[in-house]
Amino acid sequence: MTGMEVLLSKNVLLAIVLAPLLGSIIAGLFGRFVGRAGAHTATILGVATSCALSCWVLYQLVAQGASPFNQNLYTFFEVGNITGHVGFMIDKLTAMMMVVVTFVSLLVHIYTIGYMEEDPGYQRFFSYISLFTFSMLMLVMSNNFLQLFFGWEAVGLVSYLLIGFWFKRPTAIFANMKAFLVNRVGDFGFLLGIGCVLLMFGTLDYATVFANSPMLAGKAVPVWSGALTLFGETWQVLDQPVIWSMATLTCICLFIGAMGKSAQVPLHVWLPDSMEGPTPISALIHAATMVTAGIFMVARMSPLFELSQTALDFVLFIGATTALFTGLIGIVQNDIKRVVAYSTLSQLGYMTVALGVSAYSAAVFHLMTHAFFKALLFLAAGSVIIGMHHEQDMRKMGGLRKYMPITWITSLIGTLALVGTPFFSGFYSKDTIIEAAKHHQHVAHEVGKEVAEMGVMAAQGYQGPSEWIANYGYWAVLLGVFVTSFYSFRLLYLTFHGKERFRDAHADHGHGHDAHHDHAHDDHGHDDHGHHGAHEPHESPWVVTVPLVLLAIPSILIGFFTIGPMLFGTDWTGHHEATPFFLGAIDFLRIDPNLALSPRDTVMALKAEFHSPWEFAVHGMKMPPFWLALGGFVLATFLYLFKPELPGKVRNSAVGAFLTNILDKKYWADHLWINGFAGGGVKLGKASRAFDSHVIDGAAVNGTAKLVDLGAHLLRKTQSGYLYHYAFAMIVGLILLLGVVIKFWQ
Repeated sequence: MTGMEVLLSKNVLLAIVLAPLLGSIIAGLFGRFVGRAGAHTATILGVATSCALSCWVLYQLVAQGASPFNQNLYTFFEVGNITGHVGFMIDKLTAMMMVVVTFVSLLVHIYTIGYMEEDPGYQRFFSYISLFTFSMLMLVMSNNFLQLFFGWEAVGLVSYLLIGFWFKRPTAIFANMKAFLVNRVGDFGFLLGIGCVLLMFGTLDYATVFANSPMLAGKAVPVWSGALTLFGETWQVLDQPVIWSMATLTCICLFIGAMGKSAQVPLHVWLPDSMEGPTPISALIHAATMVTAGIFMVARMSPLFELSQTALDFVLFIGATTALFTGLIGIVQNDIKRVVAYSTLSQLGYMTVALGVSAYSAAVFHLMTHAFFKALLFLAAGSVIIGMHHEQDMRKMGGLRKYMPITWITSLIGTLALVGTPFFSGFYSKDTIIEAAKHHQHVAHEVGKEVAEMGVMAAQGYQGPSEWIANYGYWAVLLGVFVTSFYSFRLLYLTFHGKERFRDAHADHGHGHDAHHDHAHDDHGHDDHGHHGAHEPHESPWVVTVPLVLLAIPSILIGFFTIGPMLFGTDWTGHHEATPFFLGAIDFLRIDPNLALSPRDTVMALKAEFHSPWEFAVHGMKMPPFWLALGGFVLATFLYLFKPELPGKVRNSAVGAFLTNILDKKYWADHLWINGFAGGGVKLGKASRAFDSHVIDGAAVNGTAKLVDLGAHLLRKTQSGYLYHYAFAMIVGLILLLGVVIKFWQ
């Protein structure tokens, strides 16, 4: 292709987006005509086409040096100077997301054939997950905020349908309502952020906004003068007026949207409940689609976030809190899917921390590696549920490795990747985030001193990162490594090792969360549910195990081969310089090269320590994260393999019961939302209704009518028809008039 510029094809990009939509339409609207085989064939072909073409687009961008694509395809409204377009912006960041989304979605589609084999909503399910894929592609491929919001809401809508897929179950109804409402809270903030962008730039086009982003740096909006005026009197409450930075306001509003989608504290409460949906959905939501949208969005908006250190500190604080404290909840969970769900929350916290320390490429890199091993863990959990005849309680499992060898070995690979074992994919991405947080902690103090010494810098709206937040962020992600390792190996041991507890548990056997008693799916195609002995576990069919194997491969290898190109601008060996992968997609604030503050590309600051993926892993074995992960492994091994009676004793002790209660209650976050915000909203509504009915309608409207009626009634009494009555009234009126005149006449 020498001497010839490679261009991305518009038709190929349209095919990537529309192929899953076509499959969804066939399965959804014509499911009865095409049958089960037709539904899964149409949707799998659609997603497979999309995946193959996405890989081709990424290859063109990476290997052939194709220019990024940014073009409007259709204009659907013009109002004054504001236009609404459907368009695509395809660079390496977008192309990487397209490959991840479509690849994981394809494997989930194949897996679903086995998992949903006997479910009466088979065609409907395939239609939904294909539509989910379409919505996510519209989100990541958009070139403007309006289309981004469309994809954003479409993903949320389809997730609502999928989480509540078994709509006859009260728990599913509650879970999907919870997901829907909590996400709308985040989306409201997101919409306000988009409104701020439109207000400041007069356009919703990415390229225009990012090109003109520096104009936000000096903009501010007066919020309050500091004075309070009541009944004509003015009180000065504050010495200075309240003025907000427009960059900070815009970025925090945008990030609130990301908090909802990527389940950050306190908008995280919906994600564990999404387990009420079928396992394939759990994998799709948690690994490749919905929760990754927020991380992708902030990375895409890096030119805006770099303008506000306050916003970045806020992002770092929220991410660090999520990474550590939601991981702790996973320690006390007994539902196999919920442990993996809380693991997702914690890992999303790690990605958010990376965003907060300006390590956007590390966040997206962890997003990519996490998608593979987290999808693997969810689908492996689903395989266990099938093999255990719908049992999800890990306390009723044990010893499954000899019955389900493929599921066990792939689960082990996923676990090793998740805890950050050197040479596995999760190690490279997670270790980079921890090192970036450490670097941020190291420079925060120096930068703070530089900015403090340069008053002009502060006047221009630049400030150093918060030192205490930087310290908190580093220690949170560091301690999170130990927590992640402990609950991950706990899951592995309780499920696949030790005593075969499922034989003892059969007497009080319950079907668990995925039982969905009202559905034919209860049988999953198995004919041994009517047996009167213990159910013998069995390996899952090939449509389930093949996706596990295909996900296990990148869970091992992808980090090793991509860390150099994606993070440090080298080839995969780390020995030769190459074009930075995210060049042009992720930008950083540059002020003065002599200042520690500039540039803030935290990842590139770590490049001096990177020589090759092999040396990076060997070096990682000497660092605290490795030893903390090893400590979690040793503790879990001791407690659940050698002393399995000890966890129960610890849990029942006074201190253990107290801490367990806190974690079981999830820090009362559910109570805050359900009893606080939702319950408070209901009580406020009832109070408002009572005020409306008794005061507005009762006293004001009906009371006025009654008063007028009473006045009219009394006035009618005066109309007697007797002359002396009227004369008497005139005399009384004259007396009153004379009294007034005498009183006020001067």
